Amino acid sequence: MTDAIRYEIDQDRIVVLTFDMPGQSANTMNAVYREAMAACVARLQAEKDSIAGVIITSAKKTFFAGGDLNELVKVGKPEAQAFYQMVLGLKAQLRALESLGKPVVAAINGAALGGGWEICLACHHRVALDQPSVQMGLPEVTLGLLPGGGGVVRMVRLLGLEKALPYLLEGRKVGPQQALQAGLVNELARDRDELLAKARAWILANPSVVQPWDTKGYRIPGGGPSDPKVAQMLAIAPSILRHKTQGCLPAPEKILCAAVEGAQVDFDTAHLIETRYFTELTTGQVAKNLIGTFWFQLNEIKAGGSRPQGPAPFLTKKVGILGAGMMGAGIAYGCVAAGIEVVLKDVDLAVAEKGKARSAALLDKQVARGRFSTEQREAILSRIHPTDSNADLVGCDMIIEAVFEDRALKGKVSAAAEAIAGPEAVIASNTSTLPITGLATAMADPTRFIGLHFFSPVEKMPLVEIIKGAHTSDETLARGFDFVLQINKTPIVVNDNRGFFTSRVFGTFINEGIAMLGEGVSAPMIETEARKAGMPVGPLAVSDEVSLSLMSHIRTQTAKDLQAEGKLPVVHPAFAVIDLLLNEYKRPGKAAGAGFYDYPANGQKHLWPALKSRFEKADGQIAAQDIRDRLLFIQALETVRCVEEGVLLSTADANVGSIFGIGFAAWTGGALQFINQYGLRDFIARAQYLAEQYGERFLPPALLVEKAARQELF
Repeated sequence: MTDAIRYEIDQDRIVVLTFDMPGQSANTMNAVYREAMAACVARLQAEKDSIAGVIITSAKKTFFAGGDLNELVKVGKPEAQAFYQMVLGLKAQLRALESLGKPVVAAINGAALGGGWEICLACHHRVALDQPSVQMGLPEVTLGLLPGGGGVVRMVRLLGLEKALPYLLEGRKVGPQQALQAGLVNELARDRDELLAKARAWILANPSVVQPWDTKGYRIPGGGPSDPKVAQMLAIAPSILRHKTQGCLPAPEKILCAAVEGAQVDFDTAHLIETRYFTELTTGQVAKNLIGTFWFQLNEIKAGGSRPQGPAPFLTKKVGILGAGMMGAGIAYGCVAAGIEVVLKDVDLAVAEKGKARSAALLDKQVARGRFSTEQREAILSRIHPTDSNADLVGCDMIIEAVFEDRALKGKVSAAAEAIAGPEAVIASNTSTLPITGLATAMADPTRFIGLHFFSPVEKMPLVEIIKGAHTSDETLARGFDFVLQINKTPIVVNDNRGFFTSRVFGTFINEGIAMLGEGVSAPMIETEARKAGMPVGPLAVSDEVSLSLMSHIRTQTAKDLQAEGKLPVVHPAFAVIDLLLNEYKRPGKAAGAGFYDYPANGQKHLWPALKSRFEKADGQIAAQDIRDRLLFIQALETVRCVEEGVLLSTADANVGSIFGIGFAAWTGGALQFINQYGLRDFIARAQYLAEQYGERFLPPALLVEKAARQELF
């Protein structure tokens, strides 16, 4: 037939269609696929009287990867009509397959995600290989899209609205066992031979078969949107969704619309509705932002875009962690879950044991969710060796210091560990602000010293910021990079500087929110508009989490360092407010039960009521858009300064790091993409307005002005 889809007929007159896209590691729904599928469908229709059925499988490790994002990202408003027709054509092929009048079985030999799962849904029966690498689902929502190949229509008709929505709205992926329990697949197979044997057996046992939705009198499981139980769920669904997205992400809303509207009409009309919404999202800016960052740039990072090319890959086998507090314990869990031995060292053995107990609690949750067996839990936990002795650090490939943010203490514990671990070990500091080059002065060999900045809570946060000191060797940097990938985190690489990239930018967000409070802007307004801008939490809430006392401590340490360098520390309008809360009102943050918020023992946290009388001013209120822009622009401008100063080395690191590390508004595609999609000249004009109104910190850096003049994007 064609190289992209092999067409073979066996002795039982069963046609096996094998996806095998030439020149690609995965099968995608590109122009080559569409052409090949059209030819296959035409031949099946011509030969249907002489065939018993059809098996669809893949020659690659994965079954089918879905839409071709290289194609999708280029579709703009002018191409909307042509794109809409192309999608309808693609869906007509799948419709022809399921209405052929012959049994069609998906033999799922690898991951079937997005368009791959939509092909499976158009089959009458689904058999999956029972292996961990086999995942099924519709993750389109994570890229700002909806399943446009019939995924919304068929999932709703297969499972009903209530059960289908989590897969569609959350992009939930499931393994073979979960898929079987949920009714997404019908059978599992141990190996490829059994997979094809089961597919053949089902075809021969079911010569005439139709899809459930094509049977007379078919009703959607659980009832349609007008059914009282479903109607009740749908009455609150939009407000729950709005609370989650704050209206920043259009895809979940369009998915809900396509699912509910599609459930009220016939099958063919439902497909038209789905395709219209799909076209609207594909041609929109948010999808382009998300695809660019969460697909292309993230893949660039994971492929080693920021790793020195010379050194050979390194597998870390044993890690020593200094400090068994929340951070150290979290890093330990990440290491042992990835199969690495850990020596968890603290000055107090009881604290080290407590750090291990934290991993035990996290593993218990995984066992309860069915992700690990009790035996696996025991095996993982046995890799943590709590100790109060440096002598146990012998033989570690890497030492990670995770003690309090104090230069003298960090230098002392790192130097002691370096002396014992041996000349091959990499020594890393989990500092969030202290310059790595300065900390490296405590080392006998500063070339083996590096910054590995983890984020809290470690088990949930996907990013690690790798900081290259002035003396850090390429070998050390490469080993740090390989280690971060080994523990299933995303590494970004930055050059050394005070606060590096993430802490610097994060600091501007917190300070801007606190400064607005000091100007008299209402606290609820600051917090609400931050979420409406797309930030996960408001600056006042996050300040309480970090703790105002820690922020004050870091500021004092920074002032001392700058004084030693003969420089004047920068004074920010937020500092006066922080000092008031700390010194006069004795409200240091969440851990103390009082900060910008109150934390009642048996109730929900709420803003401290006295903020209104002590800070808010009737003439201090500003436009909602100004609040949102101040919070986003100040972070984007600081990110440009990090590029200008050579702290950031790539656009991918900037965008992915800003979202994964500090929760920058995901809909933008990251701090630099926020500027790109805003338009550099328009961004500069808006920044200049903010500078006139609210302070010189909003003045655009020279690099931004130069790029705009050259009509260049980041």
